[in-house]
Amino acid sequence: MTTEKIEIDTLVVGAGQAGVAMSEHLSALGVPHLVLERNRIAEKWRTGRWDSLVANGPVWHDRFPGMEFDELDPDAFASKERVADYFEAYAKKFNAPVRTGVEVRSVNRNEDRPGFTIETSEGVIEANRVVAATGPFQRPVIPPIAPTDSSVQQMHSAEYRNPAQLPEGAVLVVGAGSSGVQIADELQRAGKQVYLSVGAHDRPPRAYRNRDFCWWLGVLGEWDAEIMQPGKEHVTIAVSGAHGGQTIDFRALAHQGMKLVGLTKGFTDGVATFESNLAENLARGDESYLALLDAADAYIARNGLDLPEEPEARNRLPDPECVSNPILQLDLAEAGVTSIIWATGFAVDYNWLKVNAFDASGKPQHQRGVSTEPGIYFVGLPWLSRRGSSFIWGVWHDAKHIAGHIATQRQYLDYRDAEQRQS
Repeated sequence: MTTEKIEIDTLVVGAGQAGVAMSEHLSALGVPHLVLERNRIAEKWRTGRWDSLVANGPVWHDRFPGMEFDELDPDAFASKERVADYFEAYAKKFNAPVRTGVEVRSVNRNEDRPGFTIETSEGVIEANRVVAATGPFQRPVIPPIAPTDSSVQQMHSAEYRNPAQLPEGAVLVVGAGSSGVQIADELQRAGKQVYLSVGAHDRPPRAYRNRDFCWWLGVLGEWDAEIMQPGKEHVTIAVSGAHGGQTIDFRALAHQGMKLVGLTKGFTDGVATFESNLAENLARGDESYLALLDAADAYIARNGLDLPEEPEARNRLPDPECVSNPILQLDLAEAGVTSIIWATGFAVDYNWLKVNAFDASGKPQHQRGVSTEPGIYFVGLPWLSRRGSSFIWGVWHDAKHIAGHIATQRQYLDYRDAEQRQS
């Protein structure tokens, strides 16, 4: 880009999986567009996660329809570098108009004329439409209960890279979703004493009766569910593709030496306090696990499938000591805890998008990604149109719908009446 003003029909902000998918569909429909990325394509996959991260779904599933992963077994779990390479190669496949190293600083609606004025680090862009494809993982969230004691090193999971990053001593990992439990497991394998704070969660089996859980959620219609179940808005999912893919079993981790604690309440004078809900949270995870097994068994029976039975999948380890006699307080110094990792999720950040597209809490207002602000679109957010919307394959389908909406609007605006056609 140059510092000269650029005019384009549609500007896509972000070149991760959402931006690449958006560009593919806009290209197929002949919509002139430009994709801006402040770093590299799929940068968050490369530098925004820990070193050993792999995708949580097998490569036959976690991909776009138009291209497979080269030289990987379909049931393998791609490393984060392979995922980033995949999106770069995919963008090259259709010559996506991506400009990297360009930061979007502000988007403002024009007055008395159509479209938006976009201020970037490389100059000004005029666009008729803007697609926010920056995804849900924009701003790491550390809750206000975090201690202010500087003697304990603290970091968000977004900053964690590997065990060598941490000082000697035990670690408290707060949050037991996919990120928290994988990091806790890696630290325990590295010889660390780990305390893992476990809140409410769903815990699907990694695989059951020769089918990955991604397959089960697909055939059971869960990925395409369009209505969120009440109380499921922010449910944590504990699943992992690490080590070839294994079912997360918190009791097994505890029997291997990990100390499980309940939801973290707070910190006072170097002492962490926890809710007495660990057993309840594990039981809730067990319920979700068994519910999926029941649904899978019913599907097999209903459709007469020849899949091997797996009765051992219903076996449960006995409760470890930390569950039957829960830890409610932990003196960090006495326990040797020298670091805390906050695996407490992310928030969106649309400070650059200065339009009337948000509610009072800053949440985007949209219908299947079509914003309440005409000409503004969102893609890559959880539950944009379905349960799978924030996942690789879900983003692709949502982007197709949004691109179709943009193409339709262009057709209306291209209309000329008889007088205009004659002139």
